[in-house]
Parts: sequence; C-alpha cells; structure tokens
Amino acid sequence: MAHFSADDEAMLQAMLRQLFQSVKEKITGAPSLECAEEILLHLEETDENFHKYKEMMHSLKNIMMIVVESMINKFEEDGLRSQERQKKIQKEKSNSYCTDNCSDSDSSFSQSYKFCQGKLQLILDQLDPGQPKEVKYEALQTLCSAPPSDVLNCENWTTLCEKLTVSLSDPDPVFTDRILKFYAQTFTLSPLHTTKEIYTSLAKYLELYFLSRENHIPTLSTGIDITNPNVSRLLKKVRLLNEYQKEAPCFWIRHPEKYMEEIVESTLSLLSVKHDQSHLVSQKILDPIYFLALVDTKAVWFKKWMITTAVQQCVQYFELCETMKADEALGRSKPYGNKQKTFYYSGQELQYIYFIHSLCLLGRLLIYTQGRKLFPIKLKNRKDLVTLTDLLVLFTQLIYYSPSCPKMTSSVHLENYSPANMVTEVLRILCDQKECAIECLYNNTVIEALLQPIHNLMKGTKAVPYCSETALIHIADILARIASVEEGLILLLYGENMNSSEGKSLTGADVIAQFSKKLLDEDISIFSGSEMFPVVKGAFTSVCRQIYGTCEGLQVLVPYSLHESIVKAWKKTSLLSERIPTPVEGSDSISSVSQESQNIMAWEENLLDDLLNFAATPKGLLLLQRTGALNECVTFMFSQYAKKLQISRHRKFGYEVLVTQVASTAAGAVALQSSGFINALITELWANLECGRDDVRVTHPRSTPVDPIDRSCQKSFLALVNLLSYPAVYELAGNQGLPNKAEYSLREVPTCIVDIIDRLIILNSEAKIRSLFNYEQSHIFGLR
Repeated sequence: MAHFSADDEAMLQAMLRQLFQSVKEKITGAPSLECAEEILLHLEETDENFHKYKEMMHSLKNIMMIVVESMINKFEEDGLRSQERQKKIQKEKSNSYCTDNCSDSDSSFSQSYKFCQGKLQLILDQLDPGQPKEVKYEALQTLCSAPPSDVLNCENWTTLCEKLTVSLSDPDPVFTDRILKFYAQTFTLSPLHTTKEIYTSLAKYLELYFLSRENHIPTLSTGIDITNPNVSRLLKKVRLLNEYQKEAPCFWIRHPEKYMEEIVESTLSLLSVKHDQSHLVSQKILDPIYFLALVDTKAVWFKKWMITTAVQQCVQYFELCETMKADEALGRSKPYGNKQKTFYYSGQELQYIYFIHSLCLLGRLLIYTQGRKLFPIKLKNRKDLVTLTDLLVLFTQLIYYSPSCPKMTSSVHLENYSPANMVTEVLRILCDQKECAIECLYNNTVIEALLQPIHNLMKGTKAVPYCSETALIHIADILARIASVEEGLILLLYGENMNSSEGKSLTGADVIAQFSKKLLDEDISIFSGSEMFPVVKGAFTSVCRQIYGTCEGLQVLVPYSLHESIVKAWKKTSLLSERIPTPVEGSDSISSVSQESQNIMAWEENLLDDLLNFAATPKGLLLLQRTGALNECVTFMFSQYAKKLQISRHRKFGYEVLVTQVASTAAGAVALQSSGFINALITELWANLECGRDDVRVTHPRSTPVDPIDRSCQKSFLALVNLLSYPAVYELAGNQGLPNKAEYSLREVPTCIVDIIDRLIILNSEAKIRSLFNYEQSHIFGLR
C-alpha cells in the first residue's frame, strides 16, 4: 500500500489553514456576531471529518497508482505493436502504390485504442458459438455501430474476420443477417485493401458451403424454391457477393493488380466448384453459377472472368433445343400467370437462366480484341476446338432452333428473355462494332448459318417447323445490318473468294433475292394466313433494299425483277385498303377493323418505300419509271419528308439524295412538281429569305449580311441547286413566260420555279423591287 509523503501532508494542512483564515477575515465585519460563531463552529466540525477524508484519499491514490501503472505498460506495448503495423502498411503502400483512403487511422488512434483493446477482444468472446443468442446479437450490434476504420485497423481484425466467416453457418437467420449487414457496411465504407479481405472470406465460405456434403443443395430435378429459408439465406450471400463484383471493375485502374488478382482468383475458385457428375443429369447438384445467374441473369458483373463454362452451357442448350420439339416444350410449360410458380424455379428454368447468363457473358467478351483472342478453346466431350466462328454459328443456330416461348418467371419479360431475342441482341452489338463484325461475322460460314433456314424453307424440308416467323425477322435484321456496311455487302454479293475460278454458285445476295421474291409472290404456303407474314416480307425486302441501293448490288439483283414483284404486291395491298369497310360507331368490330386497316396501310407504305429506294441509282430509277408507280412513290416521299421523320440508321442517305436522283429525269421532275414537293420547298425558302423570325427581329434587328448566303437559307439554296438539273429546268420552266405584273402584293408568295425567277432574279421593275423586304440579300440569293 502506498502512503502520502510528509511534504504532501504539510501542503494539504497549509491549504486548509489558509482557507480557515480567509473565512475568519470575511466574517470579521459581519453585522451579526452570532452568525460568525455558527460559522466557526461549523468549520470545527469540518476539521473533525478531515481524518476520514485523509483515509479516503490514501485508498483512492493507491488504486489510481496501480491502474495508471498498468495502463502505461500496456500503452507502451501497444505503441510498439502499432508502430510495427504502421511500418508494415507503409511498406506495402510503397511497394504496391496503394492509395487507399486510410489516412484517418492516425487521427483516430486514441479512439481505435479505446475500442479495439477494450471491446474487440470482448466481441470475439461474445461471438463464441456457445454464447446465448442475445449476447451474440449485442456483440454484432456493437460491431456495426463502430467506425469500420477502427475495427479494420485492429490487430485482432484477422481473427474477427475468420470468426465471422465461421459464424455465417449459424442456423439463426437473424444472427447471419446481422453479419451480412456488417459485411455490406464494410463494402460500402471501407477502402479496397480491407474490403478485399471481406470479399475473399465470403467467397471462400460459399465455396466451402457448396463443397460440403452436409448442406442440402437443391438439384436440377427439385428446382429452387426461394421461399425456403436455407435457399433464401444462400441467395442473400450470393447477392452480396455479386453486388461487390459489379463494383470491382471501378478499382482496376486505381489499384495494383495483386489486389484484383486475389478477388478474381477467389471468384474463379468459387465458380469452378463442380460436384460428382457420375449420376444422372436430372440429379445434378446445382453449382454456384446457377445461383449467381439467378441474382444476375444478364451477367452484369462480368468483364473477363470466365469463358469455357459459358460456351459449354450454350452448346448444351443448343443440343437440348435440337432434340426437343417446340410443341412439346410449349405443352409442358405452365401458365405464366400462376402465382404458385412465382417463387419456384424448376430445373429447366434454372438451366435456361444459366444459358442466358452465359450468352450475355460471351457477348460482352467478344466485343473486346483480347476477349476474341481467347479462342479457340477446348470443351469436354468434344474432339475439336471451339473457334470463334463455331461460336457465332452456334449463336445463329440458336435463333431458329430454340423454342419461341421460353419458360420465364413473368410474362412481362417473355419477349426480352426469349432465346432468339437475346441472341439477336448480342449479334446486333457485334454488328455495330466494325472491327468486331469483320472478325466475327463477315465470313461464308456464318452467312451460310444465317441463310440455312431460308434454304430449308425454299426446299420444303422437314426442318421448317423449327423456324418461326419471329426467327426469320431476327435473321433478316442481322442480314440488313451486315448489308448496310461495305465489307458486309461485298461478302453477300461475291462471298469471300471474289476472284474464284470455280463455277458460278449462289451467293448470299442471290439466296436473299430469291427468297424475298417468293415471299412477295406468296409462293411459300407455310406462312399463308399468318398475321406475321407481311412483317416477314417487309424484313427481307429491307435486306434487298440495302443491296439494290448500290450500283453493284442492283446489277446482281436485276435478273430477279424484284421491282415487279414489289409493285405487284403494292397494287394488291392498295386494293385491299380500299375495300376495308368504314367502322360503325358502337360496333364491336371497330377495334379489329381499325387494327386491320393500320396493318394494311403500314404494309402499303413499306412497299412504296421499297420501290422508292430503287431511285438511289440511275438504273434503279429507270426500273422504277417502268413500273408506273413513280408518281405514287414521290408523293409518299413528300409526305414522309413533310413529317420530318428521323432517318433509319440503316439508310445510307436521306430523302434529299433521292430527290436529286428523281429530279435528274424529266418524268421525275414532273412527279416532284405534281406532288407538291417543289411548292413546299419554295415556300420554305421564301419564309427564311423574306419573312425571317418575328420574335428575333423585334428585339434584335438583323445586321447587314456579310456571308454570300444567309445561314438560314443555305439548306434551301442547296436543295434548289440539287433539284434544278437540265431536265428539271426544261420541264419546270421551259416555254413559260414571266408574269411581270404591274404590282405585287407583300403577301404574295412564289409557288414555282418561274415565280422565283420573276421575283428574285429578273428584277426589271420598281414593283418587283418594292415587293421585297430584303432586296439586296434576296436578289443576291437569286443571282447565285
């Protein structure tokens, strides 16, 4: 026991005497002597209690000395350990150039010291499996409330992480949910080098979970019921892992490779888990990839993580489609509106979700040059390597071999997740990347795979039922995208061997032209009466439009007389549109008649547009004139031009080019005049030249023009220049006199080429000059 020293006691007594003396002095001048005596008496009583106070101080000082001495020793030990850890961290930072946001560890060292040393060990003890659940709940609550940086910087963090990973197997759902909450909080608020440890531990836990025979993992035959508590908890853990996977690519640029390598390796280790395959396929235990596909069907997380398994899954799905009739597949499907199926996924549905996941994953991979370099690859049960071309052929075959109505969880997603639609979406993306398209799609093998169902239909083989109208529309879409690019068009016209000396064989363009002609002439009876038949015809004539819109393409397609087939189909459709009865108000058939009318009008306009595109080349324009439908096509073009509709991305040019081509002939110029196109063009020109914008002219008077032609009139100027070829000038202005009126009204607007010459060029009277608001600018425009 420690005691006060003699100096301490003397100092304390001197302080008390000084206090006593000051009180005496204060009360000396007090008005009442009795009051002073009471105070002195009270002080004497206080002096008697001094001995008790002295004993208490001895005891208190003794306890404090022991505590402080213990804390100082502990602090020195922890300080040395902390310095060693800081040196180690700094060394790692200097070696790996890791710039994580850990700078707050020093500033909060005192708080970390208080939390880690006092609480973390206690939390570790409270998380022991033998503890009551209330104790474990309280430990996790404390852990979630503490700053993540304080927890992660503690020396016992590794031990805590291991204990949390083991605790994920606890049967108590509330307890495991709180662990996942701590994991999620750590992912969100902590730097990479610490969240990496959480991710790898979670991935390792899931890997061991799937490898353990004690856990009852569903099989393909039983399917997945997500209302099952065990399945629900497993999906929560997989989803948490997946959410971090989606964010992981954000760190790749800012952090060293070794951190990302650990994440990738732990992920691949998890996804490569395989069970014994000696039993039947239907009894196959579901691998982790099935659960990952269930929470992230379109493989958003994927950049460059797995290849072979995805290709294997696509091959297996294709083989399944080959051996399964479409009608049998649909017959086994249950109604999508069945609420009992909402939370249950059968083995067939899980296989399909896994297939979609793999398909999207591979589609993302093929966009990148390095991803394409990963091929060819070796698959199980296949002697030959799978090349890039083999994969694209497989994708193409999936369009017309897969069922048209897959089993999915909701009818809303039926179209988006159909096999043909998903494959077409991937191929569209590849077509839009020129370098990728040249390497993947522009070869004879892939083109032949796309044309295979067309060959079957024209030959009338038994394989026809597999190819639906929807599949043909998807194939036509891909072919149109290929034909819209020069390299793809050359491939369709001549194949890969342009200078081959072999006998003439049908090229892709030949097959497409023959098939389109049969569709237009309705020589293929299998689709007769189908509501989708006009859409199929329109899709393939659109492919032909891409071909005959060029001189080389038209030269190849001339022997098939497509223009005659198109105009024949247009005349037939035009007669049908005239026979549609006028709907009667209140009739039940009004909606069906209206829909039928819209479909026929849309098909009629589509055929006119196909005919109009023959005017893209001089020879094509001649063929268009021979059909006798030139006036109708020009009128249609003017109606579309007036609507200012956006040009399709597959069009090589807008209507302005077609106007120039049409105006290059006398018949075309007359058709433009009669359709009202020239009148509209001149009216627009006059509005820009003479009228201007009223709201601007009031506040900002127009400055003196310095440009040869005002910018607002440049478009009209170019349109007129392109329009007025020699044949057009002769037809529109030849043998016609100028009006040369004595007076022109300010509201009088020109309507034809002769009026423009009279009002803007030959200004031979004061009346013409006075009729112009902007005489100099308008006259210069006319002269130019």
